[in-house]
Amino acid sequence: MPLSRPARALGALGLAAALLTSCSSEDGGPSDRAPDRAPKAPRAGAAFDYQLGGAYPPPDGVRAVSRDRGAKPAPGRYNICYVNAFQVQPGAKTAAWWRKHHPDLLLRGAHGKLVIDKDWAEPLLDISTAAKRKALLDVVGPWIDGCARAGFDAVEPDNLDSYARSEGHLDAADGQAFARLLVRRAHEQGLAIAQKNTTEFLDEKLGFDFAVAEECGQYGECGDYAAVYGGKVFDIEYEKKGYDAACRRWGGKLSVVLRDRDVTPAGADGHVYRRC
Repeated sequence: MPLSRPARALGALGLAAALLTSCSSEDGGPSDRAPDRAPKAPRAGAAFDYQLGGAYPPPDGVRAVSRDRGAKPAPGRYNICYVNAFQVQPGAKTAAWWRKHHPDLLLRGAHGKLVIDKDWAEPLLDISTAAKRKALLDVVGPWIDGCARAGFDAVEPDNLDSYARSEGHLDAADGQAFARLLVRRAHEQGLAIAQKNTTEFLDEKLGFDFAVAEECGQYGECGDYAAVYGGKVFDIEYEKKGYDAACRRWGGKLSVVLRDRDVTPAGADGHVYRRC
């Protein structure tokens, strides 16, 4: 996975409060009844916008939107719900919440120190055993349930490749095992689920319905995703060179956009949005 993931500006969304709310007892586990709708993958090649840094009215013609789980879906669009499922969102308040409520689910290395994704200052979650993964699902699962209740169509669990930044404390099998739990939970709630980056897992039968790929044009990976998901690939480029390459080869086949790295809302300084 490219290291140039966008900054996730979630402070304005009240992340700490969202954590407490989404993990309250009223959320419970997955429903015992069948979902109201079967999971529906997005339309191939649908015009797309990536709005993790803050929600705003989608540009004309956009039919699919990805937003943070703390935001509301965009009316009349195919809505993808972003969840950081394998790492802790950056920020002292969020890390303090995990230390207080689930200290045993934070991955620790030498001398009990937290293992950190240094590029994004995000502590990794401990998916090293079946028991840990089950306990984490009791936290992350209600977030997915909340996406369904809010009216999203799909979920995008981020940092599937966190094992590669775990200093050897996790391996690919750990990531795949937790991914399968997330796929099952999403499908139980009637949500489609995206594979987020991680070309290393494309040969695995994990049950994902489509892909969200960052900079597959920049890194020459779009064909890898297309070979598995056909046209149901949303590619976000952050450099014009990668965007131009993706549009030349995949424009009209995949959903390709150019965004600023902070994925800022329309009207904000530095906002960039283009699509093929």
